[in-house]
Amino acid sequence: MPDPEAPLAGKVAVVTGAGRYRGIGRHIGLALARRGADVAVTGSGRPPKTYPADEQALGWRDIESVAEEIRALGRRALPLVVDVSRADDCARLVDETARALGRIDILVNNAAAGRGHDRVPLVQLEESEWRRVLEVNLTGTFLVTQAVGRALIAQGEGGRIVNISSIAGRQGLPTFGAYAVTKAGLILFTQVLAVELAQHRINVNCVCPGLIDTYRMEDVTRPGPIRDAVMRTTPLGREGRPEEIGELVAFLCGPDAAYIHGQTINIDGGRVMM
Repeated sequence: MPDPEAPLAGKVAVVTGAGRYRGIGRHIGLALARRGADVAVTGSGRPPKTYPADEQALGWRDIESVAEEIRALGRRALPLVVDVSRADDCARLVDETARALGRIDILVNNAAAGRGHDRVPLVQLEESEWRRVLEVNLTGTFLVTQAVGRALIAQGEGGRIVNISSIAGRQGLPTFGAYAVTKAGLILFTQVLAVELAQHRINVNCVCPGLIDTYRMEDVTRPGPIRDAVMRTTPLGREGRPEEIGELVAFLCGPDAAYIHGQTINIDGGRVMM
């Protein structure tokens, strides 16, 4: 029987896009580590000069800092700079994780393209921006999943895959075209993958966060008319915390979620329901 205090003991997880201090990926990695997993965390290698002010004030070092936090919880950690849109980088991610941590049992696809010039009406969207968002959000998820999925199948002991989508993939929000299309794509990607991998005892699920208090969303979460408008359509009347996403994902990776498969779960304070 799994240790109720460490149900993921002996498991190794890979979490992509996990380097931001106020980010969902970091909190997913920490939640998995608190349940006993060793964790490989990936980042894009963003230049320190681009870090937000709070990270610079903390002396934050992206995935290196997250790895230190995981080790402080008594777990092994492996920080890796990976371009998820490159197949060779994804293969290296699998090889280096297996070499350093011994195996892979869990994959959380959290890496996503940062906001650029894509938040405009589709008829005004530059082709380069469309391709940039699709390359990371969809192609990147495909390439990482393909590399890790092959390793899980070869290992022959089952596994868990969780894709991080968004409620934007459930709604037609103006100026979110490229982002929303990729997040909707992840929902169907999850379903197809779940059918294909069920025979290998690999559970696949998807999580759709709503408005979460992260660096990428601070233009919405700061007090003002935009936040007020969002809160009027959010029954719980607040934004979510990245820790809450981490806890849900960790649950889906644990033994109590063994019969949850091919599902897409909103965690949005009830907003989509409205």
